[in-house]
Amino acid sequence: MTVSMTGFAAGRGAGAGHGWLWDIRSVNGKGLDLRLRVPDWVDGLEVALRADLQKAMARGNVSLSLKVTRDEGAAPAARLNRDMLSAMLTALAEVEAAAMAAGVTMAQPTPADVLSMRGVLEQGSVDEDTAPLRAAILADLPGLLAEFHAMRAAEGAALQAVILGQIDSIAALVAVAKTAAEARRPRAAAALHEALARLRGPAEGMDEARVAQELALLAVKQDVAEELDRLAAHIAAARALMADAAPVGRKLDFLMQEFLREANTLLSKAQDIELTRIGLDLKTVIDQMREQVQNVE
Repeated sequence: MTVSMTGFAAGRGAGAGHGWLWDIRSVNGKGLDLRLRVPDWVDGLEVALRADLQKAMARGNVSLSLKVTRDEGAAPAARLNRDMLSAMLTALAEVEAAAMAAGVTMAQPTPADVLSMRGVLEQGSVDEDTAPLRAAILADLPGLLAEFHAMRAAEGAALQAVILGQIDSIAALVAVAKTAAEARRPRAAAALHEALARLRGPAEGMDEARVAQELALLAVKQDVAEELDRLAAHIAAARALMADAAPVGRKLDFLMQEFLREANTLLSKAQDIELTRIGLDLKTVIDQMREQVQNVE
């Protein structure tokens, strides 16, 4: 089954006194590039998520975003940042001294005022045990990935239909090219004989053996049978890859380069209007197929 590298899924979950929203999306890529935006205060979460994602897919530029919030009514863990408290008290003392020097009377801040200052009281203490939350989030991951894989599989099924159709088009063009090459053979031989006749007229002392050798080389250079045979082999290989259950995107991408190589050689040897037209049509279909193959995992 062909799997696309394009996919998206979103979900929500709850557990261990928290709730979360997350989504995962991917586009095509040469390898597997994981980009995670997850809370860094949940110990070991990113490492665990990355490991699970690496097992779940082979290729693609994948982005996962996770937002975690504490349930309403749950007691928030807090920690007093003593360094920040000391800095704030020092700053308050300096402000009070400056106010007194300027003859300005200021009300004394209450403990609640000090605790409300940014950074003095930290939510989500580093001493909080986040293992239960990490476990709850990881337990929710398979559901998100199931939806994600379902979309990639649906995209892959559509891709497979398109690519198989393009392989059939290439096969049909190769068959037509073989017929055109056979039809060209007598015309090419007649053209060679005409060229030889023109050369024999004005040329005296011509080395017949050398002429025959050059004509043979020219005939070999115009022969496209080898290119057509290799294209037929590539068609069989492409069909086999499309039937493979394993990720085959890299192999298909390499095979498309070989398709293009043979099509270009066919065009360079064509020297025939019909065969040139077929070669150009081949290149067009191969280019279109290559674009689709870029999305195969």
